[in-house]
Amino acid sequence: MSSRLDQQDPEPHHIKEEQEELCLIQRPVGADGEDCGGSDRKLDPDWDPHLESDAEDSDFPEPENSSVCSKTLIMKGSLSEHMKTHTGEKPFSCSFCGKRFRQKAGLNYHLKIHTGEKLFNCTVCGKCFTTNSGLNYHLKTHTGEKPYSCSVCGKKCRQKSALTSHMLTHTEEKPFSCSVCGKKCADKSNLKKHMLTHTGEKPFSCSVCGKKFKHRGNITSHMLTHTGEKPFSCSVCGIKFRQKGSLTSHMLTHTGEKPFSCSACGQKFRWKDTLKNHMLIHTGEKPFSCSVCGQKYTLKSTLTKHMLTHTGEKPFSCSVCGKKCTHKSTLTKHMLTHTGEKPFSCSVCGKKCALKSTLRKHMLTHTEEKPFSCSVCGKKYRQKESLTYHMVAHTGETPFSCSVCGKNWSDKSGLRKHMLTHTDKPLTNTYQHFIFPWK
Repeated sequence: MSSRLDQQDPEPHHIKEEQEELCLIQRPVGADGEDCGGSDRKLDPDWDPHLESDAEDSDFPEPENSSVCSKTLIMKGSLSEHMKTHTGEKPFSCSFCGKRFRQKAGLNYHLKIHTGEKLFNCTVCGKCFTTNSGLNYHLKTHTGEKPYSCSVCGKKCRQKSALTSHMLTHTEEKPFSCSVCGKKCADKSNLKKHMLTHTGEKPFSCSVCGKKFKHRGNITSHMLTHTGEKPFSCSVCGIKFRQKGSLTSHMLTHTGEKPFSCSACGQKFRWKDTLKNHMLIHTGEKPFSCSVCGQKYTLKSTLTKHMLTHTGEKPFSCSVCGKKCTHKSTLTKHMLTHTGEKPFSCSVCGKKCALKSTLRKHMLTHTEEKPFSCSVCGKKYRQKESLTYHMVAHTGETPFSCSVCGKNWSDKSGLRKHMLTHTDKPLTNTYQHFIFPWK
């Protein structure tokens, strides 16, 4: 249980920072060459004030040496405490969650998480913290102090541990690997978060609606949906955001900066996640499959949209005519039929289009570019759907059948045209546009 809990509760950066500083203290080197402790016991994370006192005030037994690292300990019981660092023994366990600790002081520190005790207050904004180190880290958000800078790109960080994690982005080193799937992570906290994808555990729940989350940071962001608070605003257009990361991403729309580039084709992207999704085009990987029909998809969002074709659900409805749509983007396109708005215009001939995708297709008529070619006969097309229709001529496939007479058709538009012979309805211009979308 304790290992699972360790995965759930990655240490905050400020706590890791404090531990790193403690570990940087000069310590004597043991016989095996390892650094195991020093004479400044008050700064040693294993030091216990109840086990040692000033040598001038008490009578001490003979000093004891560690058999592993040769560290000298002068207080009775100090050696047994020190040896736990070598054996990994953690005799103190939390009565709430079962997490174990080497020292009682560590357990007492951890218990504040459960009791909610916050004794340290920020004098600037009044926010309370469980630990003094947490307060000190928070104070840097007011002062803007970032004392640690990257020697490669100059990025500044508030904590040394944050800089250490950042440096891995330059070396691309990923020393932590998942024992289940082998995925490698740059730091331990990311590995702990990843492990929750295998267990499916969501230990953090919202006190308002009960929704559960894998990570503590997610519930903090979620709570803002209840309060309606959007504390981060754009200095250019004034739009407000719940999260700082969303604001940072939004700012790129003003600067036009695209810092992430594809190593295969050189295409640039504003966001790292977009680049990751793009890379799947080159690898051909489709990790998300439909549980109903088995169709595979590159993106999870595409699979989610596809699932609606099986359920028949159409959650988005038009406020003007009541038409229901499967996807929000479809509704947005539909609304343009009511407004007549055509916001996208051709830079060559001035033709206006309701959709950006329609404009892109139109632009090919000026360039004569035909990027889609048949793998069988080499014939080229301006649009992908035109190539799809053409490929049926080679395969002879007729997947669309009439529900009235059973006649089969190679394309959906042909079937729809045929269905009019049963209804005796005239072929309208709108319908012709559907049949020949490339005209």
